[in-house]
Parts: sequence; structure tokens; C-alpha cells
Amino acid sequence: MIFNTYWFFCFSAAFFPVYWLLRHPLARRAWLLAGCAFFHLHFAGPAGVLPIVVLGLVTYLAALTRLRAACVAAIVLCVAALCFYKYALFFSQGLLGRISPVAAEHFERQARAWLPAAAPLAISFFAFEFVHYLVEVFRGKPPIRRPDDFALFAIHFPSLVAGPIKRFQEYLPSLHAGLAGVNVDDVAAGARRLALGLVKKIILADNLTLVINFYGDNFAALPLGRAWLLLAAITARILLDFSGYTDMAIGLSRMLGVRLPENFQYPYLATSLGDFWQRWHMSLTSWIRDYVYIPLGGNRHGLARQLLNGLVVFALCGLWHGAAWHFVLWGLWHGLGLAVSLSYSRVLGATGRWLAGGFARLPVLGWALTLLHVALGWLLFFYEPLPALRMAAKLFALDQS
Repeated sequence: MIFNTYWFFCFSAAFFPVYWLLRHPLARRAWLLAGCAFFHLHFAGPAGVLPIVVLGLVTYLAALTRLRAACVAAIVLCVAALCFYKYALFFSQGLLGRISPVAAEHFERQARAWLPAAAPLAISFFAFEFVHYLVEVFRGKPPIRRPDDFALFAIHFPSLVAGPIKRFQEYLPSLHAGLAGVNVDDVAAGARRLALGLVKKIILADNLTLVINFYGDNFAALPLGRAWLLLAAITARILLDFSGYTDMAIGLSRMLGVRLPENFQYPYLATSLGDFWQRWHMSLTSWIRDYVYIPLGGNRHGLARQLLNGLVVFALCGLWHGAAWHFVLWGLWHGLGLAVSLSYSRVLGATGRWLAGGFARLPVLGWALTLLHVALGWLLFFYEPLPALRMAAKLFALDQS
């Protein structure tokens, strides 16, 4: 958590008043660029900044050529960098090690010689935003000509750490409007959103985390009612943590006069899994839809292909959240759930149509089943697979140990 650190408080106290007081757009632009660069360097360090500078330069120059081959080569480089920095050790330990331990040991030794102590800060967000930009350029959108515009798109500090994932077509007009002038309403609205995010993250989510950590280790010994309450706490904590960080990012950016996309829209009110994924982490969901699911064929090649594409993209969605098998299983859990929700009315014939009619007449049933599916999935997101399965069995009184 970066936005509640003493360093960031001091940074904000020095940065924002100067930004608001500067009147000339060029002066404000220079100050914002300096602040973003200073923020990135402080939290990422030189070893984390250098790979992003290289990827950014390659992306910017490739897009300027507007050549498909150059853009594709830059996309490959961005994806390769993401895979190397974030998944090289996962690949060597979790996959290659099962095939050839000797090859895995050699690969891991070579990888560690090149890998920094931690992956470059926000490498996933950089890679996704650069890929989006390059794809849109070779599809015909005009590239970003000004290098400082591209730099601000790349390292806009409010969204740098945890999103939302920006689209350059929407970001640049908002950036230019903010640089031209910030009004009091923007600052006030941003401050309120920032305060909401801090309450969600620090007061609610972090305290729920303490409860979860305290009781989670003794989950098997909890009475059944308390076990369900702990599941509710996990479910609430994840939403409050993720959406709280997004609220802070959107609020800080609004205080600059720049609007970021919304990322959460009351996802726990969803009445189906499809509805849930239109409300949850919306910038990530729409990115995966536009740049993975649709290129794979989407729903254009029949139900079986549609379901397979869904499983692939949700496995990748899980892996994007972390290099561990329980994240992949969490993604597959949602992929399977969506496959069932998309196909049951056709596969089950009259029974499926009757069930679909029941859900349409009583949306509360769809809401309850959706929330249950999502909540059980958070066990796979939060814990390793075997403990998560034991916890699920305990909730349904299948494990009395």
C-alpha cells in the first residue's frame, strides 16, 4: 500500500499545491511529468525503472512508424518482458521442473542472474497498456506524437501501481483538459473519492485482514456459523481492498483534473456471473475481452469454442493476478461458472429453460447463487488449493475433522 505511506503524504503536500498554483499548461505539464517520474523512481528504484524505460521507448517508436510488423514486434517484447519478470520462476518451478528437474534448475539459475529482487513495479499494468496502445495504432488509430504525452500516459502516478488500466484515446483528452486548468469542483470531488478509498482500505479492509489472519489458521475448529462469517469477511475484504485502492487512484487523478475509468460498479449486486464480470475490475475485464477473448474467436464459432475461449481467458486472468496455481484455479473456477451459466438453458432442454425462467422471475435467486459462487472462489484466490478445498468442505459440513 503506497498511498498511505509517510513518503507519499510528504510528496502530495509538496506536489499538489504547486500543480494547482501553476497557471501555464506547459509549466503544469513539466511539473506533472517530474512528479510522475520522481514517484516511479522512488517506488520502483533504478532496476525497476530501466526495463520500463526500454519498453516505453520501443513502444513509442514502433507506434510512430505505424507499421504492423514494428507494432507486433513491440507487442511481443512487452509480453515477453511481462512473462520473464513475473512468471520465469513460476515456469521453471511449476512446469519445467515436473518435466526435467535438471533443465529447470539450469533455467532458474540463468533467470536469477538476470532477474531483479522483485519484478519491476506494475509491470502487468505497463505491459497491458502498451499492448493496448500498439494494437489500436496498427488498427488505424493515430499514434501519440508528443513524447511527453506518451510518458505521462505511461507513468501517470495515481494509476501506476494498481490501475485502473487506461485507454489512451480517453486518457489524453482528459489529461489535456486537466493541464489547461483544474477547477475547485474537481479537487473537491477527488478529495472525497480519496477519503472514501482510504476508509475502505485502511479502516475496513486492513482490519478485516487482521480478523481473517487470526481466525483463518484455525478455520477447521470454527463453529459452522463463524466459518460462514469468515467467508463473508474474506468476500468483503477483497472488494474493499481492491475498490478502495481504485477509489484512491481515481480521486488523486481527479485532483489533477484527469479522469480515470471506473473499475468497480457494485459487483456484489450482480444477478449472474456475466453481470458480475461487467461490474468487477472493469478495466481489466474489458481489456481481456478486447485483446484476448475476441481475437481468439469470442463467441463467433459456436458454443463449444466460446466456452473453451472463456476458460483460456479466465485462466490467464487468474495468472495475471499472481504467479501461483491457486490464482489459475480461481480463474478456471469463474471460467467454468460462466460456461455453465451460458450453456445450461440449451444443454438441459426444457429443464434448462424452466430454470432460466425461474431466475428471470426471481432475480434474487440469481443474485444469491452468483454471490455464493464468487465468495467460494475467493477461497481459491486467498489460499493455496488444498486449504481452500478443506475450507469449502467445512462450510458445507462435508469435513467434520
